[in-house]
Amino acid sequence: MRLAAIFLAASSLVGIGVAQAADPVPVKIGVLNDQSGLYADLGGPGSVWAAKKAVEDFGAAAKGLKVEVLAADHQNKADVGTSIARQWYDVDGVDVIVDTPNSGIALAVSGVTKEKNKVFINSGAATSDLTGKACTPNTVHWTYDTWALANGTGKAIVKTGGDTWFFLTADYAFGHALERDTSKVVTDNGGKVLGSVKVPLNNADFSSFLLQAQSSKAKIVGLANAGGDTINSIKQASEYGIVDGGQKLAGLLIFLTDVHSLGLKTAQGLNLTAAWYWDQTDANRTFADAFAKANGGKRPTMVQAGVYSGVLHYLKAVEALKSAKDGAAVVAEMKKIPTDDPLFGKGVVRIDGRHIHPMYLYEVKKPSESKGPWDYYTLKATIPANEAFRPLSESDCPLVKKG
Repeated sequence: MRLAAIFLAASSLVGIGVAQAADPVPVKIGVLNDQSGLYADLGGPGSVWAAKKAVEDFGAAAKGLKVEVLAADHQNKADVGTSIARQWYDVDGVDVIVDTPNSGIALAVSGVTKEKNKVFINSGAATSDLTGKACTPNTVHWTYDTWALANGTGKAIVKTGGDTWFFLTADYAFGHALERDTSKVVTDNGGKVLGSVKVPLNNADFSSFLLQAQSSKAKIVGLANAGGDTINSIKQASEYGIVDGGQKLAGLLIFLTDVHSLGLKTAQGLNLTAAWYWDQTDANRTFADAFAKANGGKRPTMVQAGVYSGVLHYLKAVEALKSAKDGAAVVAEMKKIPTDDPLFGKGVVRIDGRHIHPMYLYEVKKPSESKGPWDYYTLKATIPANEAFRPLSESDCPLVKKG
């Protein structure tokens, strides 16, 4: 009888072990971004690859996580993005949405994510409102934001004499936030904003807007846009002789892929602020080589690097909790665990959801300075992590006020 009891107990333990091995923690990651439009190059399929690479490098399967990565195109339409988010959360069992360039869509998805108690890790959208007045316990803003861009590029330009500005502003949440944050930096540092004009998203003809900028006589034409809109506005500014006439362009959000599309002859001399550059460290280069091999020779943008970094940290939190189901709990764990990965190094996720890391001021190289394809940036300054993002003392995030 005693031997039988021991055998039954041992069999039960073996059965439990088998059940545990057979039932890993399920995790579904949804990469929601622009797969086909003006922001596809900076995120798009490359961000999907980055999310999958993070899962692979984390060793999710060996750590008891069964991770699936989905992808969808929000088409830069808030209703489409919101509909996908609800479908993913309500029907498809998605636990976390990542990337999501286009601030209007990101703000909407952030709201849905809180409602459904899931997780949103934004890499592609820029509005600082995601960790400001619109912050939630379920959203993490990873890579960059309009406050960081304004206080990087904007401040540097004003301090070197660019003290009068006119803005060409993408007419949606991102552009409005970038103009707002940069205007404050300009005026706080003794400059003046002489005017601005709102430009429809995905615009092909900037002629009338550039003429308004030209007639303003502002020293700096601030481009509060991104992706294809930035490329078009810079090309057409060159055609209209804006720079030849003595005004300078300030690309407030410039991506590596924008410079690649423009070419160094057109883009040379542009100052820009970025969170990450592929050729800055050995770890970045290793990641970029793997990315290029899988993505037709392209080098990754900071958005795609941010997706990789954010997903890695998310998986650490899920592993610690052994569950992905309570979104607010997962984000709380992400804030509890210090961040540390090959691409962004050591950092933290702050109480307002802002990931804190250094930012970098770069200048686009002259053609003669480039050693080859994708060798585009010269580092001008490093903005320390404790200065790169809006201080909590200036925050209007309700989570901060509650303390």
